[in-house]
Amino acid sequence: MQPPPRGRLSIATGVGSIAWILSSNMVAEMSPYDKETKAVIKSADMSEEMQNAAIEVATAAMEKYNIEKDIAAYLKRDFDKRFGSTWHCIVGRNFGSYVTHESKHFIYFYLGQIAFLLFKSG
Repeated sequence: MQPPPRGRLSIATGVGSIAWILSSNMVAEMSPYDKETKAVIKSADMSEEMQNAAIEVATAAMEKYNIEKDIAAYLKRDFDKRFGSTWHCIVGRNFGSYVTHESKHFIYFYLGQIAFLLFKSG
C-alpha cells in the first residue's frame, strides 16, 4: 500500500496491514520517515530495554544517514558495542529473510516504510 501524497503519518496496524491516517491541517510532503513516526514491532525476542534501544538507535541512524547500508552499519556497530558481538542488521523496504539468532536477541520492526531486522548470531 502506498502512502497518500500529503499529511502527517499515523499508523494503525492489523494482521499484515498498515492503515495511513491523515491529519487534515497538514500540507507538508510526506517522506518515507518522519521523526514523529512510531515504530511498529512485527516480531521480537528480546528484552523491552533492548527493543527500546534498537528503536532509538535506528531513529538516530535515519536522522544521520540516507543510505540503507549506512543505517544498517550504524545500528550493527552500536549493538556490537552495547551488547557484545556479533550483531547483524538488514534495513530496507523490500527483502525476505530466514535467520537463526541467539535466544532473546532478535527484533523485526518498521519505522515508517523502512523495515529493520536486527539479530545476534555467532
